Amino acid sequence: MKDFILLMHNDAAKSGGDWESYLKSLRERDVFDGGSSIGAGTAFRKFGPAEISGTLRGYIRVRAESLEEAKIYLKGNPVYENGGTVEIRELLRD
Repeated sequence: MKDFILLMHNDAAKSGGDWESYLKSLRERDVFDGGSSIGAGTAFRKFGPAEISGTLRGYIRVRAESLEEAKIYLKGNPVYENGGTVEIRELLRD
């Protein structure tokens, strides 16, 4: 199994949704590995200005065999279902 992170942005046409049911479905599949809302922050760079994404609002970590399988977990995600952006990134192991 590989680890993936779903990065939810705050750019949906409408907010809200049934997070409880969505997270319950991930737990029932035994693929949920944590997550959280993300508050405001600041970016730092040693040389020059750094910018931070103003739309990133939360993440969920899941386990899946592939990116294709991880995409299945978009179903029911309130951000995705309301037309917002959800990035899926593999968490690489060194």
